[in-house]
Amino acid sequence: MKKLFIAFCLLPMLTVAQNFHFSGRLGVANYQGDLKAKAISLSQAKLMGSLGAQYDLSEHITARSYLTLTSLQADNKKGTVAMQQRNLNFRSKIADWELTAQYSFFNLNDRWWTPYVFAGVGVYHFNPYTKDTSGKKYFLQPLSTEGEGFINGAKNYKLTQFSVPVGFGGEYSLNEDMRLGIEFGYRKIFTDYLDDVSNNYVDEGSLFNARGAKAVELAYRGNEVQTGPYPAAGARRGNPNIKDGYYYVAVTYTVRYFFDKYKEIAGLLHGKKDKRVGCPASRQ
Repeated sequence: MKKLFIAFCLLPMLTVAQNFHFSGRLGVANYQGDLKAKAISLSQAKLMGSLGAQYDLSEHITARSYLTLTSLQADNKKGTVAMQQRNLNFRSKIADWELTAQYSFFNLNDRWWTPYVFAGVGVYHFNPYTKDTSGKKYFLQPLSTEGEGFINGAKNYKLTQFSVPVGFGGEYSLNEDMRLGIEFGYRKIFTDYLDDVSNNYVDEGSLFNARGAKAVELAYRGNEVQTGPYPAAGARRGNPNIKDGYYYVAVTYTVRYFFDKYKEIAGLLHGKKDKRVGCPASRQ
């Protein structure tokens, strides 16, 4: 009787647990924007890692949430001739949280693998910086390199913003409780200042008076490679019509194993399970 009472009390929680998974991602992330010649490439990619959780709403739809840490970078020295003459670069650490819905094309109760797509909402934090010729690190947002914050009432960009995560992947069931996969994800963002480059050069004198000599030095670095003096005000520095973005390729690993120990805790059936793959709790 005691065992039956424990099983009855735990049943609602354990039914949910059957559909709950911990998940991790490990891969590389890269930036897309004004300081790179190619929109998609593995050049200058940085390591990324994610920890998260998933909940199977049905046999095809999964709710997911991940916290991701990575870095982004780009250097004009590795771009086109025009980019090399401009000679700008940036780096930024990224903290990213996402809440997405995943649609799996196949039912993992019936197959060992499935392709999937996902989309949702996210929040990320960035803070672009560079180093001067002496190697000293400077965060770029406070320097207002394009006049943000003091030219024509323009506001400086925010370092924490919303994003739209989208992507696709595939996963393979190693057994009932573990899945291994690969995933490509893209972040649609709503700023062109991920790299601190978007619009036109601001007047050199105005920038010097507002933010000082270091802002002028880091707003244009062509003089470091002897390509000419600081450009005239209004000369093109970036392309504001195309927003920045970032993407990743990662291996995924999902595990549910220890939640199935409830059968042993409740003393039911000696912990034996249905040997089919997928999500037994979602089957009718």
